[in-house]
Amino acid sequence: MSIPQLPQPEGLLAEVRSGVLHVTLNRPDQRNALSAAVLDGLNHVALYAQQAELRAIVLRGAGGMFCAGGDLKSFRDIFEDRTPDPAQIAAMNRSYGTALAAWDRLPVVVIAAVEGAAMAGGVGLAAVADITIATAGTKFALTETKLGLTPAQISPFVIDRIGLHNARRLMLTSMVFDADEAHRLQLVDEIVADSAALDDAVTRTLNQVLRCAPKANALTKELAHAALELPRTALLDHAAQRFAQTMLAPEARDGVASFLGKRNPEWVTQASEATGKGAQPQ
Repeated sequence: MSIPQLPQPEGLLAEVRSGVLHVTLNRPDQRNALSAAVLDGLNHVALYAQQAELRAIVLRGAGGMFCAGGDLKSFRDIFEDRTPDPAQIAAMNRSYGTALAAWDRLPVVVIAAVEGAAMAGGVGLAAVADITIATAGTKFALTETKLGLTPAQISPFVIDRIGLHNARRLMLTSMVFDADEAHRLQLVDEIVADSAALDDAVTRTLNQVLRCAPKANALTKELAHAALELPRTALLDHAAQRFAQTMLAPEARDGVASFLGKRNPEWVTQASEATGKGAQPQ
């Protein structure tokens, strides 16, 4: 299977550095609002990430702002249309759910670096990341109902992340909450002081991720999703098969041998060479 070319869609920047895909929402003049082009781009980047050999993805916003949610200016055309097509509106909305679902299921670790604000759809992006780090001054809100809309596509992902009751409370009040509250709700995993500290935290987290075997991480993410979808007995059977798969793969042989031999496994050595940073044996 050929790996698609890394896309450079309108409103997004995407670059691979040392096996890490850095994706930046790049509409700072629009507070990185999610236009149709950006949603299409997120889907194309996800397709690339599913097939490329990556170790991690870092998602952030340009200009000190994560994401203001949907592009409300694009809604004007709908309001001005004398004969709007509900099916077309539904398809437009559904495209964001498609993007979120694809990012949620990526076989690599996704780190969201959040600063400024994460509103509405921006909360959805923060929710599907495996690790979400935010600056202390970041503001969050599920603003849809305040605008007469509904948080249609993000709601299942937000509910999965923070629980049904907390999601209902935030969605039904459109209240603005800070990073401390987001951390309490487990939407945010770590709070840092400012943008510089955010960069340091991302680097530190990446170093931790790069010590883990990439294929084992991919299967672990798959099992985490399966835990929510399969009955217990079926899940344990599935997990046993996946464990056998990893046990017989080169990663486990190298990982166990390196631990016993007090050396780094190949994937750590490769990451160290790619980044130019040495690593101590595990």
